[in-house]
Amino acid sequence: MTLYIDAGTTWSKIIESENSEFSEKFKDYKIKTINKKNYYIIPSNLIKTAGFAFDAATGHMENGLLKENGQKENEIIALANGAKRLIKEDSALIFDLGSRDAKWIKFLNGNFKDLDWNTSCASSTGATVEMLLKFYDVKIEELDVCDEKYTVNCGIFGLEKIMDDAAKGEKPQICVSKFIHGIAFNTWNFAKKPDKIYLSGGFCDNKCFVKSLEKYCEVILLGRFALVESFL
Repeated sequence: MTLYIDAGTTWSKIIESENSEFSEKFKDYKIKTINKKNYYIIPSNLIKTAGFAFDAATGHMENGLLKENGQKENEIIALANGAKRLIKEDSALIFDLGSRDAKWIKFLNGNFKDLDWNTSCASSTGATVEMLLKFYDVKIEELDVCDEKYTVNCGIFGLEKIMDDAAKGEKPQICVSKFIHGIAFNTWNFAKKPDKIYLSGGFCDNKCFVKSLEKYCEVILLGRFALVESFL
């Protein structure tokens, strides 16, 4: 058994080389099997207490999860190497947007060109959206794309706008959709307004976000396993 993990703040993305005690314990979290490798998305708090050691790890929560001689990888390097496995183009911008941070890397003619990494602003991450959905009891599937958007320069001010509009009678679904559109606009700006973005991370599963981002550029979904794919 070989285990690789991208240990995110909320969710961990894991690839297992073959069925084992790990697959038995977490069978309900298996997403798919490709070439006899099992892919899982598991709450990170469950992984921390499960007692498994990993052969390679990246991500904010990877501390303490590696085997003694395991491989630890910086997230931006893992994103770059994972994207190279998944993308055929030599020139591309890859953007990873998850619960805690936002990061992107750009390649030109097969060579590194540019990158940036935001780890401190809630207006660019998924944790704020998750909290909003729980607070207003809204399901992600209920969100439609809004042409209007909030200017989300700060996550706190964005929350204030949502609460003000909701208090005035605006449907929470509309308010959250405007907020997500604002995050999509920030994403495009943060990446320096590219014509195309290869999107990685949890926001790949957020149709409202993807459709909002498509207002500004072409979007190709890489899914949630790009970083952990770097170890294969």
